[in-house]
Amino acid sequence: MNIMRGTSRLKPWAVLATSFGINLIIGILYIWSIISKALVNDLHWSSKQASLPYTFVTVVFVIAMAVFGKLQDLKGPRITATVASIMMGCGIILSGMFISPVMLVITFGIIAGAGIGTANVSTVPPAVKWFPPGKKGMVTGISVAGIGISAVVYSPISNALLHSVGISKTFIYLGIGALVLMVILSRFLVNPPAGYTPASTGLKNKAASSAADPPAKDLGLRDIIRKSSFYRLWIMFAASSSAGLMVIAHAAKIADVQISWQGGFYLVILLSVFNAAGRILGGTVSDKIGRINLMRIIFGLQAVNMLLFTFYSNIALLAAGIAVAGLCYGASFSVFPATIIDLYGIKYFGTNYGVIMTAWGFGGIVGPMMAAAVFDASGNYDLAYIISGTLLILTLLITFTFRKVKAVKA
Repeated sequence: MNIMRGTSRLKPWAVLATSFGINLIIGILYIWSIISKALVNDLHWSSKQASLPYTFVTVVFVIAMAVFGKLQDLKGPRITATVASIMMGCGIILSGMFISPVMLVITFGIIAGAGIGTANVSTVPPAVKWFPPGKKGMVTGISVAGIGISAVVYSPISNALLHSVGISKTFIYLGIGALVLMVILSRFLVNPPAGYTPASTGLKNKAASSAADPPAKDLGLRDIIRKSSFYRLWIMFAASSSAGLMVIAHAAKIADVQISWQGGFYLVILLSVFNAAGRILGGTVSDKIGRINLMRIIFGLQAVNMLLFTFYSNIALLAAGIAVAGLCYGASFSVFPATIIDLYGIKYFGTNYGVIMTAWGFGGIVGPMMAAAVFDASGNYDLAYIISGTLLILTLLITFTFRKVKAVKA
């Protein structure tokens, strides 16, 4: 008997909506440029001091994903999501209570960062398990779109709070809100019951093959680290992430330096919208044309955009460049998880995805820091664009080492 008959058909969508909601809350990381600016202007921190908590988050984030991803695989997402809620909420609250360069590294960078990473690895696996294989890309895309669109919600709220109650209370209020909402949502984040089979619509839900034919069995961490595909995916994810994170971290400064415009706040929102759109579209399109085929489009478009970035000399052109960067960055975040499931199965996805996400952490350090070093040395970002564009071309070439590519259209 198919257990689906005893399970509400709305349940998969409820879990997916919960996954989206939790990711929306943990997306506070994407407004760090706004908080950082307030730390420098209001508390007279140096740029380095203001950027350190963000740097620590990118490192701790992926460590937590790798560690708690295995716990999620063993104990389920409800437990890890609840733990994540407490770490993130309390970390942000403590950031407002003990606001100093050192304490913010500990409270926001380490405690909240661990919560953000743990929540992230708790959301996609259960959502994917509730849907048929042919919808893996769509499900991962919708789930991670919550992070992408978060800046649209957080930007106006944080700006209003910063101007009305100051930095300290802004942290406290955001932390309380995150803690309460995430604890509630975590109760609804569950795996399907044993023996559950997702409802299928036949050929329309046939999964598009990715880089290689799906494996006969689920592969754990010990298995995947012996495969060259793991390292190729890691390099591709690191290079593509570094380009997107470079733009995210420096968007407001780029607008100021390149076109003498102080409206960086609007670019952050624009980037967020296209980041979210890319996550949804990327996942859905990859289900239709294949994961690696979509990666080639993403990396090619990213490379061209980066190499042209220095020529964006007015608001319209810069906005277009920011939009493309956000779209490609977001699409990567849906196609890579789906590819990992295609190649290595769903059973150990939490662990496998957590390890692959170390590539994002590496890119989150290298991209923004490389751009900052280039700017400090030259007063512009031109060389940073060239370096990013070159790396993306090399990444595009790596996709052609995945030879078994099938595009199964729905």
